[in-house]
Amino acid sequence: MQIHNLKRQNKNKKDRIVGRGGKHAKTSGRGGKGQTARAGNKRRPELRDIIKKLPKLRGYRFNSFEIKPVCVSLDKIAAVYPKGGEVNPESLLALKAIKKIKGRIPAIKILNSASDFTVKVIVSKCTVSATAKEKIVKAGGEIKS
Repeated sequence: MQIHNLKRQNKNKKDRIVGRGGKHAKTSGRGGKGQTARAGNKRRPELRDIIKKLPKLRGYRFNSFEIKPVCVSLDKIAAVYPKGGEVNPESLLALKAIKKIKGRIPAIKILNSASDFTVKVIVSKCTVSATAKEKIVKAGGEIKS
């Protein structure tokens, strides 16, 4: 036996020469006919398009879960308590100076807006701004924590 008489055990397997796209033959890895078979067919998923159309919102964009305190001015306190008295969330609710929020009595912050405050009040269970604190103490009232 000589080298030119040697034959393969298995015949050479030839590719089908239809699609001409690498080793894929028939459709060259492009599926069937129509739009999806054409070059340049890069359709994106619809959901991605929707997401891309939304504007980019930078920073912290969610509403905080904490219930913020209701602001009550010294003018309102002077109107509700003309003779003075105990100022707390329960009494303000009873006098309809504030409303419940989601079925709860909210936290209260007393702010200064009165030009002259002369009512003697005792404030408890409320946060008070520095200038409002000054005016309440000057009028003869006190602030309990």
